[in-house]
Amino acid sequence: MSIQSVLFFPIFIVLTVIFSLASILAALMDSSGNRAHRVGAVWGTWSLFFSGVRARITYLEPLPPGEAYIFAANHQSAFDILALLSKLKVQFRWLAKESLFKTPFMGWAMTRVGYIPINRSHPKSAYKSLLLAAKKVGSGTSVLIFPEGTRQEPNHLGEFKKGGFILAVKSGRPLVPVSISGSAAVLPKKSFSIKPGKIDIVVGKPIPTKEFSVKAVEPLMEQVRAAIQQQFRPVNRGARL
Repeated sequence: MSIQSVLFFPIFIVLTVIFSLASILAALMDSSGNRAHRVGAVWGTWSLFFSGVRARITYLEPLPPGEAYIFAANHQSAFDILALLSKLKVQFRWLAKESLFKTPFMGWAMTRVGYIPINRSHPKSAYKSLLLAAKKVGSGTSVLIFPEGTRQEPNHLGEFKKGGFILAVKSGRPLVPVSISGSAAVLPKKSFSIKPGKIDIVVGKPIPTKEFSVKAVEPLMEQVRAAIQQQFRPVNRGARL
């Protein structure tokens, strides 16, 4: 484990406890979860600062304010969450694996904010989560998904799961591809050794979903995957960022 990791993780635990409690308090004051989500964004920003990791976001075209979207991002590192919270300046809710909601403090805060747990090993439960997410999007709140389902090996784009795309079609909202590069070099899957560096986020052009059907989402999946792949920049962890 690197010296940076030894110094960062105790600070990260303290930040997580403090901001989780602040998020819970904010959610009690604001039932929409918007204020609590903003607290989470500050948590992400401070966590990046103390880790020595920088994040930059680029929009291929401006997103009209007041619209709700389904954001679909590739996933290679736990730092993807921190970077997206810090830099994606819109109100959104995660569609995240159910086990995260059982984590002390952070899991409690995720529940209060209104993030959506999903258990992909139980199809009926997962479908109910998708319906809940579609309802949130229908009410005007964006949702962010990781269509690969879990973190992937460095520089590898995994197979996409259909669930998030069914959600997009059911909601009728545009689907926005989000390409994240550099996070695997900072902290790859199954590693606890942090290397300070830079994470680049590219937010692509919204893709309309109304022309697709729930029974035939494969063309939509391919279109989103191609958009993410086009902006994805493989990184050698040994290289300087």
